[in-house]
Amino acid sequence: MTGSATFLLLAGLGAIAWVSARARALRLQGAARASGRRDAVHSLPGYHGWYVALWTLMPAGIFLAVWANVAPGLVTQDVLGSPAAQALPADDFSRSAILGEARAIATGMQAGAFNPLSQGLVEPYRDAIGKYGLAGTALAIMLAFAGGAYAFTRVRPDFRARTRVERLVMATLLIASLLAIVTTLGIVASLLWESFRFFSMVSPLDFLFGAKWSPQSAALGYGNDDAFGAVPLFWGTIFIGAIIAMAVAIPLGLMSAIYLTQYASPTVRRWMKPTLEMLAGVPTVVYGYFAALTIAPALRDFAVAIGIHGASSESALAAGLVMGVMIIPFVSSMADDSIAAVPQSMRDGSLAMGATTSETIRRVLIPAALPGVVGGVLLAVSRAIGETMIVVMAAGLAANLTLNPFASVTTVTTQIVQLLTGDQEFDSAKTLAAFALGLVLFIVTLLLNIVALRVVKKYREAYD
Repeated sequence: MTGSATFLLLAGLGAIAWVSARARALRLQGAARASGRRDAVHSLPGYHGWYVALWTLMPAGIFLAVWANVAPGLVTQDVLGSPAAQALPADDFSRSAILGEARAIATGMQAGAFNPLSQGLVEPYRDAIGKYGLAGTALAIMLAFAGGAYAFTRVRPDFRARTRVERLVMATLLIASLLAIVTTLGIVASLLWESFRFFSMVSPLDFLFGAKWSPQSAALGYGNDDAFGAVPLFWGTIFIGAIIAMAVAIPLGLMSAIYLTQYASPTVRRWMKPTLEMLAGVPTVVYGYFAALTIAPALRDFAVAIGIHGASSESALAAGLVMGVMIIPFVSSMADDSIAAVPQSMRDGSLAMGATTSETIRRVLIPAALPGVVGGVLLAVSRAIGETMIVVMAAGLAANLTLNPFASVTTVTTQIVQLLTGDQEFDSAKTLAAFALGLVLFIVTLLLNIVALRVVKKYREAYD
């Protein structure tokens, strides 16, 4: 039986359990009220239904999750015991490749076999998969019936079903919160460990303050004393994402939000706001093509026309301009929501004191909406710093430390992708440098968020 069929079957059993338990609770509670024992009724019938349904689904679901990890090993052992597996080679690598190909054919993921030995194992695999799939489904259904029957016997007017269900919901929410925390801790721990390995090979001072980035030369054995200076990467990230892109996104996004909330008619706003937010849904590779094929050549020709020699067709200005356009919706949407949330009484009070609309916007609305505007800017900066595709296609891969916006530069995220692309050895400084770059980027982003939150908090205290 397929996984989808098993899921539908269990979902049907859960629905039946909910309906049955709710009907039983209604009947018992009606009898209790009829006999004058109203205080004996504790929970609504719906809670009884959820209690029995959860007992029907949860044991079976936990079993299926465990079975999904155990069954492949049992299937493989069953296939290895078949006569067709006697011809398998003794080499573990070749044996695993043949077994994997046979499994792929048996499950429909592959059409034909490249190795003749794989074709002979297809039928044993199908038989074993069917057998253990049926066994898992049967055991799951038995557990569902057992759990549902146990919970059904507890349905009575004084049973605290609401308390049990709410505790389960709280436990589920707690587990979800802990998963997010554990995931964050796992990311930080992996970055710290791999970065520690990198800094055991390369001096942290050379990495943080060095001006030469050439990991390929270190990988080829030319020495790594000065090949991992990451200052050009940090500067490229700041230059493209935090200077050029923000110079485009912040004024355009803020002015568009002011226009849509204060000046535009309802009809214009109804059409312009969704159109503006569509920019956030355009794939970054499309922006990259636009930057590489349209913006970058135009900027190069413009630089040559005004007498700037050595302008590259891959430039920081091209990537920054297109990236700024891409993140305008992040600034605009947050600023729009924040300005619209300012109480109408503050607007009316300012206008009643004789202030013009522009003065009200500048002196009342923007200060009151500043926390939301700052949040939008932070979101936009984070989006810009993490962007890779536009930089690869429009800014290039050259680690240059330059103030020339028409020159080719690169960013931290682009180099991380380049260092981890392909078959890499995780014992070399070249590959481990990606984790060190990720750690620095993580720390810088965290510090920026902390500083911004403190600024917003200080402003709020002064404003209140």
